[in-house]
Amino acid sequence: MANSTDNFDRRANHLLRLLQLCGDCVPLHRLQFQFSDSVIQTLLDKELVQVQNTGCGFLLEISKDF
Repeated sequence: MANSTDNFDRRANHLLRLLQLCGDCVPLHRLQFQFSDSVIQTLLDKELVQVQNTGCGFLLEISKDF
């Protein structure tokens, strides 16, 4: 059985692949039911993704440096 760290890393990688497939950005409200806040926060802390305020909502997008 995989430990929780492996599962967490798998979820984070899945989120990054999803963002790449969706044109590098996705409305944040779509992701909050599929991914835990801690997965999203970890990617933000590692500066792999960033949040953009569009005025009508928030987009989670891949950082330009990634």
